[in-house]
Amino acid sequence: MAAMASFSLLRNFAVTARAFSNLNTPQTVFCDFVNYKRYLIPLQSRRSLYRVGATNNEEAAAKAAAVIADSGTPTIFDKIIAKEISSTIVYEDEKVIAFRDINPQAPVHVLIIPKLRDGLTMLGKAEARHGEILGHLLYTAKIVAEKEGILDGFRVVINNGPDACQSVYHLHLHVLGGSQMKWPPG
Repeated sequence: MAAMASFSLLRNFAVTARAFSNLNTPQTVFCDFVNYKRYLIPLQSRRSLYRVGATNNEEAAAKAAAVIADSGTPTIFDKIIAKEISSTIVYEDEKVIAFRDINPQAPVHVLIIPKLRDGLTMLGKAEARHGEILGHLLYTAKIVAEKEGILDGFRVVINNGPDACQSVYHLHLHVLGGSQMKWPPG
């Protein structure tokens, strides 16, 4: 819990520092931060409230998760599928389940996972036999985007392996949207 608090404080400091470095921009908005203080934040910095780059903690967690990736132990996603852990489900059918990310990186951030892992711990492990579920995951991304009102602009992300900061080894898609996306990401 203390680590999360430290991470939040660090993220808020970074966002605030970026915001104040751009104060000479013509368009600004007010946004409330820690301790209910009001800071003037440029419009282009509002997006950074939802975007956090990989930190050393995220990289370490990804590397630790990779060590046990193929051990067969249940992941947090297996527990969500089994309804052992509660989640805000956005969409569900016989093959997949989609739910809101608990640490959103965009105004809309939904994860889509196959209900049956079948060796798909990561996209790099996909085989020809997985073609149907991979297609269904992408089609579900379209359904989720439509339900969330972001069909005109959304991004689908799949993190693959520790170098991409994959921290749960159960293939999953991130559907992100609700704000202007920039390129290149990260």
